[in-house]
Amino acid sequence: MAYAVTSAAGWYTGNDQLSTTANDQIDNAVFDWAFAYANITISRTDELKNSGKSQIINFVKSKVQLAEKTLASNLGDALHSGASASNQIVGLETAISSGRTYGNINSSTYSWWDAQVDSTTTTITLPAIRTIVGKATQGNDRPTVFITTQTIYNSIWGLMQPQQRYMDSDSADAGFQSLMFEGKPIIVDNHADTGYFFAINEDYIHFYVHKDENFRFEPFIKPTNQNAASAKIYWAGALVVDNPRMMGVLSAITA
Repeated sequence: MAYAVTSAAGWYTGNDQLSTTANDQIDNAVFDWAFAYANITISRTDELKNSGKSQIINFVKSKVQLAEKTLASNLGDALHSGASASNQIVGLETAISSGRTYGNINSSTYSWWDAQVDSTTTTITLPAIRTIVGKATQGNDRPTVFITTQTIYNSIWGLMQPQQRYMDSDSADAGFQSLMFEGKPIIVDNHADTGYFFAINEDYIHFYVHKDENFRFEPFIKPTNQNAASAKIYWAGALVVDNPRMMGVLSAITA
């Protein structure tokens, strides 16, 4: 992961000596694959209760769809988590934070691995958002999207409502259909934990999904000791933030 600019750089004229001194700029972070599954079990008694070819097909289809939705919801929860379980995805609450070990790098030792964190502001305001965005900005490199809860989104909507006449008409007709802060979208995610407002730079966040384990369906099998059949849906992947200092978070908003 890149964390420092090149120190051997600058201006020169004529025969000035040019520095060739190397400085530490890159460190290796390690992120493991995380694996998830959802089970589908259909008993023979359920099949009999839903007898008839079309009814059985619809019943099985519904069970598969519910398993897929459950797996997707679990992934959404994990993406926002602090990864309290060691075998799940390391989520945003760990990646975009400070004073933690992330990707096997301890930011208490290497401060350049910290994100921009405001854990003291408790009320969402436009200046508070502007401050965290400013901290996560270097030149033209700045957060490109914001993610938060419905409650915080509603509070921001209330702050922006008096300024509606100054907003783009496509967003402002009949009230805001979406919120923008300095031209970047604010998105509601129902998996986000209470109190969090993330400022994310999409250039430095990556969601990796294993090509051979992306909601892979494993066919039904019947155990020897049950009159039932089970199938599973599998997923493998990882969330990686490779430059946390270009991310920001308000983590203690109460309203």
